[in-house]
Amino acid sequence: MKRDETWSIGLRFLQAAVVNSLIALGLTLWGRSSFGSNFVYSQLIGLSIWALIDFGRLWLIDDWDTQWHRLVILVPVGVAAGYVLGTLAGDGLHGRPVLAHWLAQPRHSLGMLAMSLVVGAVVTHYFLSRERLASARQRELAARGLATESRLKLLETQLEPHMLFNTLANLRALIGIDPARSQQMLDHLIAYLRATLQASRAATHPLRAEFDRVRDYLELMSIRMGPRLSFALQLPAELEDEPVPTLLLQPLVENSVLHGLEGRIAGGHVDVSARREGSDVVLEVTDTGSGLGAAGEQAVEGFGLAQTRERLATLYGAAARVELGPGATGGARAMARFPARS
Repeated sequence: MKRDETWSIGLRFLQAAVVNSLIALGLTLWGRSSFGSNFVYSQLIGLSIWALIDFGRLWLIDDWDTQWHRLVILVPVGVAAGYVLGTLAGDGLHGRPVLAHWLAQPRHSLGMLAMSLVVGAVVTHYFLSRERLASARQRELAARGLATESRLKLLETQLEPHMLFNTLANLRALIGIDPARSQQMLDHLIAYLRATLQASRAATHPLRAEFDRVRDYLELMSIRMGPRLSFALQLPAELEDEPVPTLLLQPLVENSVLHGLEGRIAGGHVDVSARREGSDVVLEVTDTGSGLGAAGEQAVEGFGLAQTRERLATLYGAAARVELGPGATGGARAMARFPARS
């Protein structure tokens, strides 16, 4: 048994003993026997009930969220059995006949059993609430850790070494033969890296910032690929300030370039657009590349697309979706739809 779990059991034992003492004091003030006798019986009965319920739940309940209903059986059984065991132990310590009190005063004994059931239910509810709260806190911490890990992993995919090294190699080659173009490439690279790092530290940003980042990426790729790559960005003015999750469009655009166009001799064209449809924002990326052929040129469920789908599902539930399919005139079409916030 872990040290913190042992400490928790010890704390619950002390809390149960305090409650038992208060019950003994109440019975004494009520005029039921002496405090010493009430204290012994109260502690033996209360601690027997506590032990049966507390250790019983360790055995029967592994997940509080799905198995808490087992307490409906455990509590009354534990209270009844603990009451009988504690009474037998008290009778033995006092040298009384077994269950003599039950035979002499059955109504009083039933009343005490009923009180034990009420106290046991109240105390169990208290501990159940604490356990479920602790479980919720653990899930929250785990979710935060997962979100941080996912964000870092997504950042790693955005700063993909292959793309970065190829860009730097092209930059080095351009410095000697085309300084103006190399300066332009360096400016886009700096803007792209700065935007990526800033986006990794925020949950949302304006759609304008997302399009600016995509533009820098496409400018870099067009310098690398030359005339083989052309692109167009269409962002309506009324959507420029629409808050969207950071790093949302990038995986869709990268899929088009890296898997649809870069490997083709003829290259192709990429269109990135945003529009309002009713209360939804629709982001769409289409290309004229190799499409979704049998060779699987486009990564349907790569990390980028899966992460985009999961992030939108977390934020908007069933109201959001991500689709990947063939384009109307060839190539591929990726679409993200989610409710507008503005």
